[in-house]
Parts: sequence; C-alpha cells; structure tokens
Amino acid sequence: MDLRKTKPLHLVTPVWNRGTRGIRGLSRAVAPEGSQKKGRSLLQFLADRFYDVQALREYLLRKQVLKVHQKNRPFTYIKERFGPHAAGAYFILKQGGAVKFQGKEWIRSDARGHFSLDFLKFQAVPVEAVDASGCAINYQGLDSLLALKELQSLWLQRCPHVDDWCLGRLHPLANSLQELSLAGCPRISERGLASLHHLQNLRRLDISDLPAVSNPGLTRILVEEMLPSCQVLGADWAQGLPSGPEEQSRDTASPIPA
Repeated sequence: MDLRKTKPLHLVTPVWNRGTRGIRGLSRAVAPEGSQKKGRSLLQFLADRFYDVQALREYLLRKQVLKVHQKNRPFTYIKERFGPHAAGAYFILKQGGAVKFQGKEWIRSDARGHFSLDFLKFQAVPVEAVDASGCAINYQGLDSLLALKELQSLWLQRCPHVDDWCLGRLHPLANSLQELSLAGCPRISERGLASLHHLQNLRRLDISDLPAVSNPGLTRILVEEMLPSCQVLGADWAQGLPSGPEEQSRDTASPIPA
C-alpha cells in the first residue's frame, strides 16, 4: 500500500474545560474540509463524525446544567436595593413566569421575554401570587420565593426541575400559602407530597398528572388525611387501587366454552 496516496487520519483529543470554544471549536477541529452539507444540523454532523459521542453527550449535559444554574441565580443587588418582593418578582419574570402584587394587576413578560420594571416601585407591596408554570426553577431558585412571606398562591405546574427536595423547602411559607399547584411535575413522588404536612393553611392542592406517583388514588387519600382543610385535586380515589372482590372474580373467571 502506498501511504503517500492515502489521506492522513487526524485524531483530536478534546479538552472540555479549555482549549476549545464550545461546539463550534470542536466542529472546526474534527470536521474534514467540505464535509458539512447544506441542511444538516451541527449536532447531526457531530453525531455522525465525532469519534467520542459519549464525551459529546457529557459536554452537552454539563452545558444544560450550567444554563439551569445560571437561570436560578439570586439577584442580590435588586434585593438589597428594592427589597425581597421586588427581587422575587424580578426572578420569576426573568424565568418567563408571572407575579401579582397585592391590589395590583398581574405582571407578565411578553413573547420576547421583556417586561416593565415599574414594579420596582412597589417596595412596600407584598407579592400575593406567583405563576411559575413551565419555568426552569429548581432547589436553588426557591431562595427567591421563600422570602415572600405573604405569598398566598403558587403555581409550579409542569416545572421540570421541581422535585421532592424542593417541596421540603416550602415550610417558610406555611403561614401564608393557601393554594399550590404541582400538576405535571415529573420529579414529584409520594415522598415529596408527604413533606407538605407543615402547610396546614393550604386550601387547594393540585396533584394531577404526576408520573412519579405510583398510586394516585391512595396518595390522594393520605394527603387529605394529612391536610384535612385542603381540597385535593387531580387524582380519583379509586385510581390505582385494586379492584373489589366481584371485579376480581369477574376478571379472573374462565371463559365459558362455546
């Protein structure tokens, strides 16, 4: 074999913390000239060409974790300058949620994520309701909400990073919180719901569509026993419970031969 006629093989060992500048730097390092085709995404190209797919996945995961961490950072300057209510409102609005100060209209960001800063004038007005539905709020980000001592309503439905540990942190809101929605949160299980026993002032709790809860019907019964003054929504009492003797005998009966 004539080695002069073969194309040289370039092996590149990526250094994730230094030496490359993100995905673009990697694509320039490993991509042979002219290999990128029109209409193909960079991710697809790397999946086809990159020699260490596992390392690429780990890199992308670290990027995602870092992004969530940055979204949940506290706004210390705003808290020191305008107070905890303004800082909590700013945090939620930056996440894409909505807030309501007592006696005021709901404040929401627009389609581009922009919102008015007029609420910074409400330093002495407490936040009474927070809609964080679908936001990337996590355990760390709850710090911005726990300072809202007069918060009455909190919607955390479909929040992908809200888990059992997060529910265990809600006890500072026990004196004020009356309504809580956890619908559609994929990381909440029976263990997290059990930690809500300190929220004795709750009047409405939505636990619908929680895939990590193995027995919704029994869980609802236990939560109602734990919070007797609270209306629990989202799970039928019989959902997930074993069928009665008549239904069991009917289900297990042998078919009658023709």
